[in-house]
Amino acid sequence: MQHFTAYLRDDDATNALGAALARVLLPGLVIYLHGDLGAGKTALTRALLHAAGHVGKVKSPTYTLSEPYQVQLDGRAVQVIHFDLYRMGSAEEFLDAGFREAFNQDNICIVEWPEKGDPVLPPPDLDVFLHVAGTGREVELQALSHLGSLCLDRLSFPPRP
Repeated sequence: MQHFTAYLRDDDATNALGAALARVLLPGLVIYLHGDLGAGKTALTRALLHAAGHVGKVKSPTYTLSEPYQVQLDGRAVQVIHFDLYRMGSAEEFLDAGFREAFNQDNICIVEWPEKGDPVLPPPDLDVFLHVAGTGREVELQALSHLGSLCLDRLSFPPRP
C-alpha cells in the first residue's frame, strides 16, 4: 500500500495540501476523510475545491449530507461531490437518498465520516487521516487502488521547514 505523511503546521499548510491534491484529481476518484471533529476534514476539502477552480463558498454538508461542485480538470467539466455522513442515522439512509449513483467514473466523491456508510458505501481510492497535533495537524494519505496510486504518484507537496 502506497502512502504519504506530512505535518501541517497551520491553515496555510492545510490549504497547500488541498491545492496539491487538486492538481492530481482524477474522475472516478473516491476519497475518504477520517478524523475527529475539528481535525480539518472540511478545511482540506474547501482548499481542494477552491484550488480546483470552484469560486464561491464551500460549506460543510453536515445537514444536507452532500454538496455538489462543478470544476474543470484538464479542460473537462467534472462534478466533485462532498459528503458529510456525520448526522446519518444508518447506512440505509445513504441508499435511500440515492447517493450510491454519484459514485461513478465521471464524478469525484469526497466523504467525511465514511464509517457511517458502512457497509453500503463504495470503497475508497484514497484514505486521508487527519489528526490534531499540537498547533497543527498530522496527515496520512493511503492509496487503496490503482487510481489512488496514480494520484499519490503525481502528488507534489514539499513540507515547509
